[in-house]
Amino acid sequence: SCKLFFSNDPVKIVKAKGQYMYDENGRRYLDCINNVAHVGHCHPDIVKAAHEQNQLLNTNSRYLHDNLVNYAERLSKTLPEKLCIFYFLNSGSEANDLALRLARQYTKHEDVIVLDHAYHGHLTSLIDISPYKFRNLEGQKEWVHVAPVPDTYRGLYREDHEDSVTAYANEVKNIIEQAHKRGRKVAAFFVESLPSVGGQIIPPAGYFQKVAEHVHKAGGVFIADEIQVGFGRVGKHFWAFQLQGEDFIPDIVTMGKPIGNGHPIACVATTKEIAEAFAATGVEYFNTFGGNPVSCAIGLAVLDVIEKEHLQAHATEVGNFLMKLLKEQKIKHPIIGDVRGSGLFIGVDLIKDQAARTPATAEAEYLITRLKEEYILLSTDGPGRNVLKFKPPMCFSMEDAKFVVDTIDKLLT
Repeated sequence: SCKLFFSNDPVKIVKAKGQYMYDENGRRYLDCINNVAHVGHCHPDIVKAAHEQNQLLNTNSRYLHDNLVNYAERLSKTLPEKLCIFYFLNSGSEANDLALRLARQYTKHEDVIVLDHAYHGHLTSLIDISPYKFRNLEGQKEWVHVAPVPDTYRGLYREDHEDSVTAYANEVKNIIEQAHKRGRKVAAFFVESLPSVGGQIIPPAGYFQKVAEHVHKAGGVFIADEIQVGFGRVGKHFWAFQLQGEDFIPDIVTMGKPIGNGHPIACVATTKEIAEAFAATGVEYFNTFGGNPVSCAIGLAVLDVIEKEHLQAHATEVGNFLMKLLKEQKIKHPIIGDVRGSGLFIGVDLIKDQAARTPATAEAEYLITRLKEEYILLSTDGPGRNVLKFKPPMCFSMEDAKFVVDTIDKLLT
């Protein structure tokens, strides 16, 4: 059940630095996959912070420790003011599971609305709200409702629709109305701020606001899953949900993957009201390793590096350059149907024909296999496994962007 990248000819990686990975023969690969090594593989500042704290203390979070408080405080400065309570955990899956518990405890409702093709983690509770997984397993639970992905390229309402934002939000409104008719109540709308497994989708601005209105009216909360896309990856903002506009604030935000640059740490940020409702049960929440001194030292170091190396501005600059180069290829190669993204989160949608936009699944698979032979690691995603998925370490450079696109051009030609 465990699958390797490039399973027909897997790569054995023995070391990595920055945006490069090295195999056992010393061959260097450009890593376009790894959104976990957020500020670069084996970043010396992160390694140093972990090493120094490891020499002093690592224990569970039932003792007072400055790192925990300092880290929560630093994170709070990146978020809207009302998101001021932090729970620390070990993985994105744990974070999303806790978000689900918080939402249900606060609303006293059970049902969850998710987007089609969504993936929120591998715990049982999250497989249940991940159509990407449950469609191949036991199927959809009665308390789960699936809304269409707000994809203006190949979704229900496309770029030529007069108001795709309202149309997609009304789909959620209809789901809520249908659920109410069946006597069900909605606890949460659970969404990746930028659907990644769903095909590197950029929801149209204003969609979250309209959905939140419908969800709040039904007594539910809005959960933004930033596990793939947070921490400045989108460039112009620290959090991807901020692409929707300044007037949008989720009720719960979950974080994972890039938060620790490869170290297992995760976080849930929420409001005082939601946290108080959760505490009111009298059942304590405890996580042995969540928020331990080493994890928090690493988390602080990641924030320091993002700031010190201006990685948000860098993501905007390099991301814009990469998108520009890819759009030039779109004119040249009709197999490229769409290029979309923000910062260093970019999707290239490969198609068989322009009119029907049929996913070019086999061609995408062929392309990433050939790219690997050219020492470039890239993956595909989306319902048709036809979207090239760029989410490299944030130190990815202009030269890297040019190298990748030149190689793609050569292979497509």
